[in-house]
Amino acid sequence: MFPERLRALRRGRHITLEVLAEALNEQLTSDEKPNTSSQIGNWERGIRTPSYIEVRKLAEYFNVSLDYLVGKIDHEEIDIAMLFLSGSRLTFNHEPLDNQDRYEIFQLIDGYVHGKAGRDAIIPIDHQEELDLFS
Repeated sequence: MFPERLRALRRGRHITLEVLAEALNEQLTSDEKPNTSSQIGNWERGIRTPSYIEVRKLAEYFNVSLDYLVGKIDHEEIDIAMLFLSGSRLTFNHEPLDNQDRYEIFQLIDGYVHGKAGRDAIIPIDHQEELDLFS
């Protein structure tokens, strides 16, 4: 499961083995050896198994849990509230969100979620209507 997940994550970001190796090498400590593209290719093909430290760096780089990366869970669950409260740099359509933006968007989502139960009982939902996010 790990090789398939690693390959899918890397390809999903449209990055080469070389780019991933360079990104992992930015996280090196003094006693670690640098990663190479052939080493990561061996991980993706299941020929070699990375150390726990390498798997942890991969999970951090791809922003997924260790459980997801190694196949223990099928779906990664991300709590949006925790994302807004984290120190992570957030962007929307490549525009950075400052603290005020984060707070206001959090409040909008919170209001939507808490008001949803009342709305669903009053307003019938037309499942034919779809939101086109890419137009």
